[in-house]
Amino acid sequence: MVREGAGSADTRLPRLRLDELLDELQVRIDEARGTRDRLNGLLAAVMSVGRELDLPQVLHGIVQAAVSLVDAEYGALGVIGEDRKLSEFLPVGIDDDLRRQIGDLPSGHGILGELIRNPEPLRLPELSEHPASYGFPAHHPPMHSFLGVPIRVREEVFGNLYLTEKRGGAEFDAEDEAVVTTLAGAAGIAIENARLYEEGRRRQRWLAASSDFTGVLLSGTEETEALDGMLEQAVDIIGADTGIFYPVGAGGELRGALARGEDADVHRGLVLPGGEGTLAAVVLAQGEGLVKAADVESDERVTARPECWKGFGPVVAVTVATKERLSGVLILARRGGRMPFTDAETAALPGFAGQAALALELAARRRDAEQATLLEDHDRIARDLHDLAIQRLFATGMTLQSARRFVEHPEAMDRLTRAIDDLDATIKIIRSTIFGLREHDAPGTAPKLRSRIVSAVDSAVPALGFTPALRMEGLLDTDVPVEVADAVVAVIGEALTNVARHAGAGTAEVAVLAGEGSLIVTVSDDGVGIPRSRTDRGLRNLAERAGRLGGSLSVLPRAELRGGTLLEWRVPLPPDGKEGP
Repeated sequence: MVREGAGSADTRLPRLRLDELLDELQVRIDEARGTRDRLNGLLAAVMSVGRELDLPQVLHGIVQAAVSLVDAEYGALGVIGEDRKLSEFLPVGIDDDLRRQIGDLPSGHGILGELIRNPEPLRLPELSEHPASYGFPAHHPPMHSFLGVPIRVREEVFGNLYLTEKRGGAEFDAEDEAVVTTLAGAAGIAIENARLYEEGRRRQRWLAASSDFTGVLLSGTEETEALDGMLEQAVDIIGADTGIFYPVGAGGELRGALARGEDADVHRGLVLPGGEGTLAAVVLAQGEGLVKAADVESDERVTARPECWKGFGPVVAVTVATKERLSGVLILARRGGRMPFTDAETAALPGFAGQAALALELAARRRDAEQATLLEDHDRIARDLHDLAIQRLFATGMTLQSARRFVEHPEAMDRLTRAIDDLDATIKIIRSTIFGLREHDAPGTAPKLRSRIVSAVDSAVPALGFTPALRMEGLLDTDVPVEVADAVVAVIGEALTNVARHAGAGTAEVAVLAGEGSLIVTVSDDGVGIPRSRTDRGLRNLAERAGRLGGSLSVLPRAELRGGTLLEWRVPLPPDGKEGP
């Protein structure tokens, strides 16, 4: 029996050792399975990240994959900007409500800044014990364990992966670090591919926008309308909130700004003589190239109308110019708090501005060529009128005059005399027309009265909703003094404004007649008329203008015209168009 007991004890010992070996083997198998599962997860994450080409989706997928692989509760990817701070921060594990309670996203201080300064993997069992730790803002969830790994795109550090709070209260280990480092390497390749794709797509859109702008301009579309469309495309392509184009005048003044986007009304139509204290002036002083600012609202260089930039932050500005012609300055801005414009985003902007400037110059030369052709036609028509029409009318008048001695009946004589007078008046009108056709505004001189009248009528078209008829007679460009000419333009503008505001008219006619020692401006419409009881400051202004020049104003209301209003503004003209005493 003793032998049997002893033998039983001898057989129990190997069995215990075998159980231990089997348990250890099971642990190793489980570890191998865990490693295999993690490697499979890492491979799946790398494949998933590599399939995306949209950069925001790529970045979000990287953070999601990292959080899943190391079983972290929170994760984030911080993009490092050109100023070596975090320009973008993409958190995972914090919902939108909590994010709003926390407030502004981090910019790169504390532990997050430590990885920017020293781009090497960093593992911490307790965040608060690190010397660079600043603590957390209010409402921020508690975080203890930490793992940070840089993401490199070629040799450039693009950003950092931040992972906190490994589930179960454990610490991140070396294997976690190795897995995330491997993912960061694959992420760098995916980010570079997404960047290249995005840059190529953006460049293609800039080229398409340049082509569209050139085609619209050369098709005869108004320059203002074409520039407005260009602004809209530029704002969309670069992801701005507002786009502004300042045309530059011959004297360097910024005139009649065009704007699209948020707060466009604040900038639209703005005229800044000299342009001092503006971002546009900074660009013009620099010459070619572009200027960027991180916060235009607080930029010390912007001293003219700084309130126009309230609420805006990043801005980029570029000159629109060729070697021969400066057209203006293009400015694109984002709201405060948004990412600054990167070099990749603005790389194609100078080329786009150059193409736009070339299109504007081509359109200007085309307009000049069309104007030259038009002026040649005017000269030809003037020659034909002078050499043919006037000569025939003059000959007819001479014939009628010689025939008067053969007419004895008083009524026939009277009619013949009136016909001769009408021919004389017609010859005078044609001579005036010839003079108007041949009298072109010389470069650098003030426009003639006829041109100014046409411009005044054209300016009223948007408010009226239709184009008024226009009739001009007499030597307006030679017999009308400067003071009277200025008053005529003002009277036409004021009268048409009154028609647009009060008449409800569908048609209107403007007539300007100079002759027999007086100048008469009439503006008539088919609107509701002016009640006798109504007084209007605009009409008083017209009457005062006429009174200062020794003239008068009369307005025939609706009752006397059977619908509509006739305004007649009359002033005397000095002999030979000379200024009065």
